[in-house]
Amino acid sequence: MASVHDDIPDKPVDSASEYDELDAEDPPALFTIKVLLHGKPVDLCFYTEDATILDLSDSVAEELHIPPANQKFLITPKTGLLKPPFKDPTLQLRTLQEKKIVVMGATTTEVEELNSELTERKARMERRRAAMDKGRKVKVNKYRDSKQAQDEARYTFHAIEPLSYLPNPEKSKRYLERLANDVGIKASMRKHGFTVGFLGELSPAEVDDEFTGSKLLGLNTNRGEKIELRLRTDAFDGYRDYKTIRDVLCHELAHNVWGPHDHNFWTLCKELEAEVKRNDYRGGGQSLGGEFYNPNDAGVADDEMDFGGWTGGTFVLGGGSSGKGASNNGQPLSPRSRREMMAAAAEERSRKQREARSKENDGKDKAK
Repeated sequence: MASVHDDIPDKPVDSASEYDELDAEDPPALFTIKVLLHGKPVDLCFYTEDATILDLSDSVAEELHIPPANQKFLITPKTGLLKPPFKDPTLQLRTLQEKKIVVMGATTTEVEELNSELTERKARMERRRAAMDKGRKVKVNKYRDSKQAQDEARYTFHAIEPLSYLPNPEKSKRYLERLANDVGIKASMRKHGFTVGFLGELSPAEVDDEFTGSKLLGLNTNRGEKIELRLRTDAFDGYRDYKTIRDVLCHELAHNVWGPHDHNFWTLCKELEAEVKRNDYRGGGQSLGGEFYNPNDAGVADDEMDFGGWTGGTFVLGGGSSGKGASNNGQPLSPRSRREMMAAAAEERSRKQREARSKENDGKDKAK
């Protein structure tokens, strides 16, 4: 006869750990909710029939390591997008079992990695900004001072304007701006205290001298109130050599001081040309790459700088006129404007044509 103790093992169970392991086992889940995280399905277990959307949020935070502040639940069909704090925290999970639930949000690890990356990026940007500031300060201290900046703002061309009715006025404006910003020109203007109110363009159609057949290359009005330069070739679509026009600009700047083409004028003119070339350490026109260079128009063989073309409020230099204080047999010369000079040239041309026709008629009469 079997003892009632036959089923009792010879050795009693005295290890508490075995009972602890039994007690630690999770009870069977009453239902599961399937969610999609990064496109992969994950089953979350729930142990009470009345589990709500809050329990789902807690499970996602605990098992998927997405804190509530980062959680979003896209539930379809119809329910929509939910995120903590929920408008209806009593929403039963049982009602969502047949729906598609997509979990969106960064995990704690991803947030930490992102914060670390942002911190590192911020440090890189600060180091880069500090390096740029250091380089900028070194450059300013090395190459520029406040007095030079003030002088450049004062001794400069205060307005620049091409002829808008000619082709490519934008290119002409770039040409004038390049002249105005030429390092050698700026240095000479600071040295001599030259201020020019307006730097503009002369049209080739308006600058022919009817007396000499030469072409006007520059004009200075009222000792620097306005300087105009002929930039273009006769065909209007090409541009003259940069260094040639820069020499013309030096010539016109010399008229800011001296009117007549006398010894004083030419001394200053040559001084300005030498200064500009010496101070232009960047090469001036050589850096243009051909944009303003015409190989067939590099000289001024048949052209005149300005026919003495500095015009003032009380006198005119050019043609048969002289400068301030000049005289004709002891009498001061009256001023002539450019328009008057052109009108006189037209009248002279008409006179020559009449003389030519008269000689032709005389020759015919003699032949008879």
